Amino acid sequence: MEKTSQQYDHVISVCQDIFTKKMKDYGTAWRILRPSSLTDQIYIKAQRIRSLEEKGVSKVGEGIRPEYIGIINYCIMALIQLEKGASEQENISNDEILKLYQHYFQVAKELMMAKNHDYDEAWRNMRMSSYTDLILMKIKRTKQIEDNQGKTIISEGIDANYMDMINYSVFALIKIEFENH
Repeated sequence: MEKTSQQYDHVISVCQDIFTKKMKDYGTAWRILRPSSLTDQIYIKAQRIRSLEEKGVSKVGEGIRPEYIGIINYCIMALIQLEKGASEQENISNDEILKLYQHYFQVAKELMMAKNHDYDEAWRNMRMSSYTDLILMKIKRTKQIEDNQGKTIISEGIDANYMDMINYSVFALIKIEFENH
């Protein structure tokens, strides 16, 4: 499991680097988005991955890897929005946003490590297409909970679904970065 932890940390550094660079380019313009809009952005990324998996060809020239990174970063943005609320004002500094980003990625990693212990790294034997399908299922669940104004009877909340989508995307990136070489 030490190998998994190190690989996870590598994925964190890749995603955080892109997040930080985009924050320098665009600021925190995404803070205006409601969580439901971020869920739709995650859906677009996951649907594109599924389309590329089925068609085997990209006409845009970007592959699957950037889409998984996008899913992770949008999920973390959504978790921040759940905590802070959408805002038309840039009322949080870039440093605070980065701390929140790191916090939520660490929470996702801790969740993954706990589940990984119980499931004995079963994710390593899953197909890449299963990660995509599971993310799309989590998006559907999230949309249903959003349509129910965040209320659930027995199920986990929206935040848990975002955490799971982060971790499925990390698994896919670990496979792309480490197991295909």
